[in-house]
Amino acid sequence: MLAKDTSALGTIRVFLADSSRIHAHLLADALARNPGFTVVGSACVAHEILNSASAKSPDVLVISCRLEEEPLKGLDVLRKMRALQPLLRGVVLIDSSKQETVIEAFRAGAQGVFSRHESVETLCKCVRQVYEGQVWANSEQVSFALAALAAAPAVRAVGANGLSLLSKRELEVVRSLAEGLTNREIAERLGLSQHTIKNYLFRVFDKLGVSSRMELLYLTLTQPVNAVAEELSSPRSANEDTNLASCRRAAEQGIPEAQIALAKMYSMGKEVGRDPISAYMWYLMSENATEQLKSKISSAKRMLAESLTTEEILEAQRRASERLKKDAKPPLPISPVASIASPI
Repeated sequence: MLAKDTSALGTIRVFLADSSRIHAHLLADALARNPGFTVVGSACVAHEILNSASAKSPDVLVISCRLEEEPLKGLDVLRKMRALQPLLRGVVLIDSSKQETVIEAFRAGAQGVFSRHESVETLCKCVRQVYEGQVWANSEQVSFALAALAAAPAVRAVGANGLSLLSKRELEVVRSLAEGLTNREIAERLGLSQHTIKNYLFRVFDKLGVSSRMELLYLTLTQPVNAVAEELSSPRSANEDTNLASCRRAAEQGIPEAQIALAKMYSMGKEVGRDPISAYMWYLMSENATEQLKSKISSAKRMLAESLTTEEILEAQRRASERLKKDAKPPLPISPVASIASPI
């Protein structure tokens, strides 16, 4: 109800939790200057955050990863807050994009991972996008999360046929989510309200035993959404349901994150024979899919190109060109932040 009311008023209720009281106050003052936000409180100690934030029911909790001199204390607080308020969205402030920190932040339920090196104006954009149901993370941070998911066991809290538990409408929502659509875009596509879409997602999360968009995406990667109808009537065998096969199917559907993950698999020889030409081709494909990731992808391409001959690079370019010509529709673009990992 709070999220609905604040949305109507055009303001977002934010609670700030930083590593020291003065930092929390300074950050709160900075965000309060933005007319789109209402800062409902700030704190620097775990029990104060839990008590105060729970009482004030913010829409977004901006919390430092480090609290009370403990590097990951803020993540523990975020987990507890989300258990108390499932609708709460979290943005975690980090000092550096260490892989372990980023992964643990997402596992704690964060929808945004924000570097302290960025400006307050950028933080305001982050908070608003997270509030609107998107995820804030740069391409490197997304790659960390995808790598962690690729290395983890497939999400099977409800068994191999988990998607069969979903209704037709719930499957439509999941399919749209896998295409990278926001809650608003899904609502427009299905002719429903955003509030109804959120309710559908909560039910999907509950049925499938997942707690975030990222886990749900991984489940759909291992059981591709465009093949759900087939899967419901004829489940895949365990041999067919592999990380590599599902990642390749998602990459061929034009999902940039999957294309990058597949490129890394070929580049590192993980779950597949090392094939730098195919790796380079998939980087080209993902680069075509989204301009926002271009700088990161170009850097990875340059590093990989050092190990390839001119002929091999031309071959990768030829393969990418042929594959693009075969596509019936252009790959879906994504925003500067990844469209996954957000709980709702």
